[in-house]
Amino acid sequence: MKRIIILLLGFTLIASCTQYAKLVKGSDYDQKYVTANKLYDQKEFNKAIVLYEQIYQHAPKSLQGELSYYRMAQSYFEIEDYYMAQYYYSSYMQRFPYSDKSEEVLFNIAMCSVRNSPEHSLDQTETLLAISNVQQFVDRYPDSYLVDTCNDIIDQLHFKLELKSFEAVELYDRTENFKAAVASAEVFLENYSRSQFVEKAHYILVKNSYFLTINSVASKKSERSAQTNERFRNFALRYESSPYLKELASYIAALEKNL
Repeated sequence: MKRIIILLLGFTLIASCTQYAKLVKGSDYDQKYVTANKLYDQKEFNKAIVLYEQIYQHAPKSLQGELSYYRMAQSYFEIEDYYMAQYYYSSYMQRFPYSDKSEEVLFNIAMCSVRNSPEHSLDQTETLLAISNVQQFVDRYPDSYLVDTCNDIIDQLHFKLELKSFEAVELYDRTENFKAAVASAEVFLENYSRSQFVEKAHYILVKNSYFLTINSVASKKSERSAQTNERFRNFALRYESSPYLKELASYIAALEKNL
């Protein structure tokens, strides 16, 4: 009985594939449309895409053509091909500028960028694009019920950039690249003044400023010493109870003694 069932399923599958192949090669666009929608509902997105593409090419200005183009974008999104999905969503906006799906499509364009955003340790070009696309949606539809979601997403994306920037500061600190650590810490503090990592970034700035000073040539020590003292004073005023304060104070004491 099991063998019979397997054979029947196999024959059914072969027949189904044969019918689909004939439909793809045929010219019955009404049947293509019915089958494409059925496949779409069954989450057979790759097969649906082939038929939707044919339907759109056959009647690009029809209601069936418009829906087919939209569902091509949706299908690519569902199979997680976000670059292709974004392409079709963007093209949909251009081809059907007065569609009642415009708000949804623009949001989906942004979501494609968000999904393409890599983990924080990698290049963040896609993340910057995602922030721009999400902000574009908020600017265009400020009263949308999706605005709160978009703002949360933007915060998450900004944190990804923030974390990458801070880890660069830590890397320069660990590798004792004093000059780069000072420069990157200053940039971080300027760009992310409200970050949860501000105190540690400020600590890294003062510490590496000290080591940069004592390892400098004589002509630069005086200027860099003054900068280190100023950075320490700012840190001490801002973080009176910091666990880093004692260590940094010892650096300043050593600096005054040596100079």
